[in-house]
Amino acid sequence: MVQTVIQHVLARLHAIGVDDVFGVPGDFSFPVSDAVIEHPEMRWIGCCNELNAAYAADGYARIKGVAALSTTYGVGELSALAGIAGCYAEHLPVFHLVGTPNMSVQSARALMHHTFANGEYDLFRKMSEPVVCAHAVITPQNVAYETERLIFEALYRRRPVYMAFPADLANRPMLGVDEPLRAVHSDPVALEAATEAIVAALDKAQTACLLIGMLVARVGLRDPMQAMVAASGLPFATMFMGKSVLDEQNPSHMGMYAGTLMNPPLRDFIESCDRVLLIGARMTDLNSGAFTAHLDPAKMMSIGHHVTQVNGKTYGGVEMGDILATLTKRLAKPRMWKRYEPAPPDAPAGSGDDPITAEALYPRWERFFKPNDILVAETGTASMGLGFIRMPAGASFHNQTLWGSIGWATPAAFGMAIAEPNRRLVLVTGEGAHQMTVQEIGQFGRHALKPIIFVLNNNGYLIERLLCRDPDISYNDVAQWRYTELPHALGCDGWFVARVTTCGELDAALDAANKATTGVYIEVVTDTYAASPLAIRLHEALTSLYQP
Repeated sequence: MVQTVIQHVLARLHAIGVDDVFGVPGDFSFPVSDAVIEHPEMRWIGCCNELNAAYAADGYARIKGVAALSTTYGVGELSALAGIAGCYAEHLPVFHLVGTPNMSVQSARALMHHTFANGEYDLFRKMSEPVVCAHAVITPQNVAYETERLIFEALYRRRPVYMAFPADLANRPMLGVDEPLRAVHSDPVALEAATEAIVAALDKAQTACLLIGMLVARVGLRDPMQAMVAASGLPFATMFMGKSVLDEQNPSHMGMYAGTLMNPPLRDFIESCDRVLLIGARMTDLNSGAFTAHLDPAKMMSIGHHVTQVNGKTYGGVEMGDILATLTKRLAKPRMWKRYEPAPPDAPAGSGDDPITAEALYPRWERFFKPNDILVAETGTASMGLGFIRMPAGASFHNQTLWGSIGWATPAAFGMAIAEPNRRLVLVTGEGAHQMTVQEIGQFGRHALKPIIFVLNNNGYLIERLLCRDPDISYNDVAQWRYTELPHALGCDGWFVARVTTCGELDAALDAANKATTGVYIEVVTDTYAASPLAIRLHEALTSLYQP
């Protein structure tokens, strides 16, 4: 039986791992939404608005490796655009399925709603071009070819793609023959040369280490990366974007490198190594400790997604997975490399009626997390404090470090919970960011999910207070909500809720959260300026970058 255009696309997306489609319905996108509902193995996951749906797809892709988002033409797709841009910045393959007006309407340049009434129907696709790696208008004639091309581009580049479905064509029978996706392999000559260059450099080095980045996780290479670490015996650290990309309980793990801002002994060790091999890491501002990293270019080697660089030479056509496999074989006799031994975690400060300070809060959270947890940390001071805790075995840390869209974490956490409903999910968000996208709390209850949510209430946008010239200026203030009433108001009946202002209350709430069989929502109230050490040091380092 011949599939329709949209049925074929959904079948191919399901084959690569998409079981759920996030979105908001709209008149031009009904054929897409209907087809998802009718698909026997896919679910429609409705969100409160298109931006939240894009954030949820972002979170889903971090867990599953790929995601899909459905919006209607114009107003819907533009509402999602900031979320799609975040997926592009942070290398997440999300398929944006956009329902558009009928081709007859477009050809007639009719003055329709959701347009600028100028007869131009390609404007919004053009607006999306900078934040997707490929795009196409899907028709019966091109659906077989374009679907495979866009799947290839999304997975090869690990970035979003845009698929437009004219409403009168989406349910037409597809024409043409489906061609299977072809895997990409390295240029064997370049692969051998790059491998040999790295091995030779390490053979001559007395000290060496790895800096492992988030692309290792995005490309699905955690296990091969772990095998290479085990084979070589090389110690490794991460930067902020790569936190938890490998198990932080691994004996080779040294901690978080943040230039001159944090952990001076680790910084001194890394910067003194004869060789530093970056794998899937990028030297962005937060990754490099506000550009305070002092890594000698002559000592650095880099393995990227498709390119490796050693001794100033670039080896193109070298796939990350392939070179990790060859290095694992070539470094199969591990050396006893010198390494930095991380210090034990700090004991929590405070007790009883003591106020909740940063020194009291973050060590308690570190002890609270369990193996295999999913931790979602909102952009801001909370994520900066959590970045330097040591995660339990199998636990993963997620933060939108590069794009840094405030409000991302709540809907992204929902997307992750949909992707992995059987893992414990912990969301930590500031109250200012939470207010932007709080509606998605209701979706947890709607889908019988049981997250543990901490809302850090420090009376406004603390990260902005630390960066602007006048910390007390009114634009850093937010409305004072009764946060613990939100779960019930949004349909999350029976959840454990608490508001804590002292260390004793926090200890009791953490204990109750660990024992809870329902969703958990805890408001943690601190002083306005209770900031983590990294946030304070970033304030000092970045002020010159952000202020005239």
